[in-house]
Amino acid sequence: MEYLDNAHDQLKRLDHSVYVSLKYTRTVDVLRSILNRMVDTITPLLDTLLAKAKADKKVEDIPTNIPLKCKKIREVYADNERIEELTEMLDFLMFIRKVRRAEDYDKINEYRRHVALITEIDGEEVEINLDVIHEYYDKTKGYLLLVDEIVFGKKDDD
Repeated sequence: MEYLDNAHDQLKRLDHSVYVSLKYTRTVDVLRSILNRMVDTITPLLDTLLAKAKADKKVEDIPTNIPLKCKKIREVYADNERIEELTEMLDFLMFIRKVRRAEDYDKINEYRRHVALITEIDGEEVEINLDVIHEYYDKTKGYLLLVDEIVFGKKDDD
């Protein structure tokens, strides 16, 4: 599936941003760029799930915007054994979108190890620092594996 290939390509770019760009340029702009790459990595996963649902004749058309895609996935995959993980992925995606769209944010410790973006999302203060970005990166990789398993089944370790 081309959507899944696109997600893998975006993950490579995300990997570079996290392990190279962020290492040498510790700025909030790089953190925001990484959040954008995370959205760009997860969005094709939604398309992959919806394309599979369309191929299985569970859905007629694929919505064009992300919130509608998330809603459709929640409906179509409601009986899937991995629905909790899918729901977590969808919630994570919507959260990341809110953070990256936040126009009112503070920058602290730029050019240092403890660089952080601080903003308020839904009335709660959110701090995105290097440790959080690495945690989010690991989640994003896990979501790619999750969708891969849902679409193609479990991989056997030979």
